[in-house]
Amino acid sequence: MDTIVLQDLKNIVSPERVIYKEPLSKHTTFKIGGPADYFVITKKVEETAAVIQYCNQRNLPILMIGNGSNLLISDAGLRGVVVKQEDNTKEFIVTTCEEGYLVTGGAGMNLSAFAMKIANESLTGFEFAAGIPGSLGGAVYMNAGAYGGEIKDCIRSARVLSKEGDILNLSREELELSYRSSMIQKKGYYVIDATFLFQKGEKEEILSKIEELNRARKEKQPLEYPSAGSTFKRPEGYFAGKLIMDAGLRGYRVGGAMVSEKHCGFVINTGDATAKDVLQLIDDIRRIVKEKFGVTLEPEVRLIGEKAMES
Repeated sequence: MDTIVLQDLKNIVSPERVIYKEPLSKHTTFKIGGPADYFVITKKVEETAAVIQYCNQRNLPILMIGNGSNLLISDAGLRGVVVKQEDNTKEFIVTTCEEGYLVTGGAGMNLSAFAMKIANESLTGFEFAAGIPGSLGGAVYMNAGAYGGEIKDCIRSARVLSKEGDILNLSREELELSYRSSMIQKKGYYVIDATFLFQKGEKEEILSKIEELNRARKEKQPLEYPSAGSTFKRPEGYFAGKLIMDAGLRGYRVGGAMVSEKHCGFVINTGDATAKDVLQLIDDIRRIVKEKFGVTLEPEVRLIGEKAMES
């Protein structure tokens, strides 16, 4: 342990919000991941910017996480600093404009909670996101989507922190949102908050649509197990889950990691899976699907950590 780094981080944020060797399995929906050298919880944008600037000065690796819903972190954990943003989690601002209603939410806000707040304002256009796990910042980072909707369909702008800790305002066009991708990923930026455009609708119809989509998720997806959501991106002209099922891999497992029997597009943690188990399972799936159908599956889950990337 570098006591100087530990003390410096405690001076930037409250001491109780800096944890040495925090297990990252506690902070991912996969419930997998070794310890972070330094785990820091930020409550304000200024704190997040100060931590980023400090890490740059000390040449410390830094990873920003939200709800950890799309991450597979190495069993060896992560060197450097992991920052969990809880700043702006309560931020929710609605204003009017000529085109409709602008809604701004903080990056740390739970995406489902954000969607329900929008619905309770009788605003329509975000129903698709009500059941997506994760934070608003993570959703913007990866242009999250489901049931025919994507973040890019309704976002107007986002404020981000650069790698140097500077605040930038990016328009929808500048965000370069595409399928599970954004300029934020490419540049290594960190989302502060985002603003969306919605229209007025009938509150009962909006809530009914959300209930319908959540019921479909519960019926079709293995929500009872830890996972990182859809494991693979949708290959052009195919569905990853169907390719995996047709390859005879339903229920296929490596250690504690298994292809869900309910939806083959999900790799689940049956209780004691390691990152190594999941990575081996992902490799097996990709190899077998490629052999049988000539289709290369690309992981949608972010593989984080030196050991994970080498596997």
